[in-house]
Amino acid sequence: MPQLGIHIPSPPLNRFWTMLAHYHGQIWNAAEPARSLGLSQPTVRSYLDLMTSAYMIRQLQPWHENLSKRQVKAPKIYVRDSGLLHALLGIRTRHDLLSHPKMGASWEGFSIEQLLHAFEPDQAYFWATHQGAELDLLVLRGSRRVGVEVKRTDAPSLTPSMRIALDDLRLNKLWIIYPGQQRYNLHEKVTAIPFDQAIAMKRSEFL
Repeated sequence: MPQLGIHIPSPPLNRFWTMLAHYHGQIWNAAEPARSLGLSQPTVRSYLDLMTSAYMIRQLQPWHENLSKRQVKAPKIYVRDSGLLHALLGIRTRHDLLSHPKMGASWEGFSIEQLLHAFEPDQAYFWATHQGAELDLLVLRGSRRVGVEVKRTDAPSLTPSMRIALDDLRLNKLWIIYPGQQRYNLHEKVTAIPFDQAIAMKRSEFL
């Protein structure tokens, strides 16, 4: 990190990394890490921006729509390298991962990172409201809006939150990415698709 011009003492940097790992897949709130580290919120924010500039952290920005609902306006945080995330969380084996409370968030971050790398959308966001509706990923290509939900389950189903996202965001398509074997439709605009099949698609098919 010092070779990149990031001069932060090792002890607070290590604590900050650990905090970021526990924030993985969650909405960022600078107040808690600032209080834990004994630093100001602007300083903690600068640490986060430095990690983002070094391509080690992804800040997935929130999408704002002109809706009557109150929408979340803070970014979601992801450690971009799953191996680094697991090391910071003390995950050493497959068994450790499968029994860890961050397993779902790890799968979500890995899937989002791979999808963004594979399809390179024009823009990418997440969306959430204070009433509980949310969408893991909203990708834009021209005028098209495609939603992505990442589920660590054997048989994902259509949820009320997905229906709200379809209507409120006027999605052209919503993909549910899951670690299964079969592709199947849940709605005229909603398809559950295994991760491997999704990654193998052409950009024009996915977006």
